[in-house]
Parts: sequence; C-alpha cells; structure tokens
Amino acid sequence: MPEDYFRRVSPRELFTNGAPLEVDLGCGDGSFALALARHHPDRNVLAVERLLGRVRKVCRRAHQEQLENLRVLRLEARYTVEWLLPLHSVSRLHLLFPDPWPKARHHRRRLVQRDFLKALHDILVPGGEFLFKTDHEDYFQWTKVEVAASGIFKPVDWPADAFFYPQTDFEKQWRAEGREVFRLRAVGKES
Repeated sequence: MPEDYFRRVSPRELFTNGAPLEVDLGCGDGSFALALARHHPDRNVLAVERLLGRVRKVCRRAHQEQLENLRVLRLEARYTVEWLLPLHSVSRLHLLFPDPWPKARHHRRRLVQRDFLKALHDILVPGGEFLFKTDHEDYFQWTKVEVAASGIFKPVDWPADAFFYPQTDFEKQWRAEGREVFRLRAVGKES
C-alpha cells in the first residue's frame, strides 16, 4: 500500500531489488500476472485491479506460491498510470482485454485515449513497451489509431513466438470458441 496516494511513489516503494518492472493493468483473476512472475523471477510484476474480490484472490495465490516478485495494488487503472507510478520506471505495461465500451456514446470511457497514452509514455523507461490485447475489433482499430496519432509510440511486430507471453483465462476461453484475439505491441519513442 502506498503511504500517500496523492504523489508518485518511488520505485523503491514498490520493489527494493531494482529489477525491471512490468505492470498488468486490470489484472482480473491474476492468471497472467502470476504466470509472468513465475516464469520471470528476475522481473518485478505489479498487478493492478480495482475489484476487491479479485485482489484478494491474486494476493492469496501469490502468497501460496511465495512469489516475492509480485505485488498487487487495488486501485483504478487510469489513476495508477496518470498519477501514482514513478516516471520512467516501467519496462512493459500489459493492458489485456479492457472493457471495450462498444456503444459510440461510451467511447469516451475507453481507457486508451491520447491523454492516457501520454501518461503511459511518461512512466515507461526509454524504449519501454505497451502491449494490448482485445477480443473487440473496433476497440483494436481505435487503439491503433490512437497510438499512431499520439506520435509517441511506434508499433512493432509481435510474432507469436517473440517471447513468453501467457494467455489469460479469458483469452483461453475466447480462443477455444474459435474467436479472434487482436494484439498490438508498441514501443515508446525517445523524448
């Protein structure tokens, strides 16, 4: 728990070992964050989730597995990126299957907007990555346009075998039904 939610935390307040930091923003049941922490004990993983029941479940599983490189933060995603996380501290931010707000009148509620992307760029280390997945094609197209229009991210290729990338339970279910998953990988441009 941060001591003060009204200032940016320092990297040492999150983890003391100085390892690269990856953020699972809106971690849901935590399956992705837990698998990432298990597979990469040399990296720190911060799982951010707003819903208390999910936070408790992820904390319980991380404690049972003694994952010292995983922390869970119960907080709203946008606030975490825009106001709390240290500047130039995140190696990768994963945004997996966020609410697509499919109705046109609700698009302003979508997390991926230019102001969010600017804040995201500010917390990424130079060359840090933004990894996005969705099952909603319209939100995927929206995100591609927002990333391109931001001018601060460069989309890069994301082959399936590029690196270890666990599937969320939601993604497994979606793929089992034969549905498509859209993905975007972008690198923050140097300021």
